[in-house]
Amino acid sequence: MNTPHVVVVMGVAGTGKTTIGPLLAARFGVPYAEGDDFHPQANIAKMSAGTPLTDEDRWPWLDAIGGWAHERAGLGGVVSCSALKRSYRDRLRAAAPGVVFLHLTGDRALIEDRMSHRKGHFMPTALLDSQFATLQPLEPDEAGVAVDVTGSPEEITARAVTALEALPEPTA
Repeated sequence: MNTPHVVVVMGVAGTGKTTIGPLLAARFGVPYAEGDDFHPQANIAKMSAGTPLTDEDRWPWLDAIGGWAHERAGLGGVVSCSALKRSYRDRLRAAAPGVVFLHLTGDRALIEDRMSHRKGHFMPTALLDSQFATLQPLEPDEAGVAVDVTGSPEEITARAVTALEALPEPTA
């Protein structure tokens, strides 16, 4: 990739956004930002209590991520963000038109198993069903790629790099 993309690593909880994001950023030599760090404390409290966020809860979070992505335009970067709905991705693109999405996909049983082995994360496995119900996969007119999360983090990252390198250069 000659002109670095800003990549939003998206997908339901437990797909490995926080694992793959830093590996991808290291491969491309760009900064990584953890999407969860952009959440207001009220959002973390809701999710920790097992309460799904509303769209109204998500707007400030998405705006903060979009602001980071906008600042990285032309420089490259990787940020994790579930970006489950088209409207969320549209909001991110409104702030940073050149972003591309890496949709980490996987079988529900595999993802639930991975989530059950995580330590110290605020997202309970009980919210996984709501995440899958909310998920709207990338549409053909959206810049991005989908990569399956089977295999090791290194294997997933290698597939992601190959898929992302095949994308056209960013337009903004």
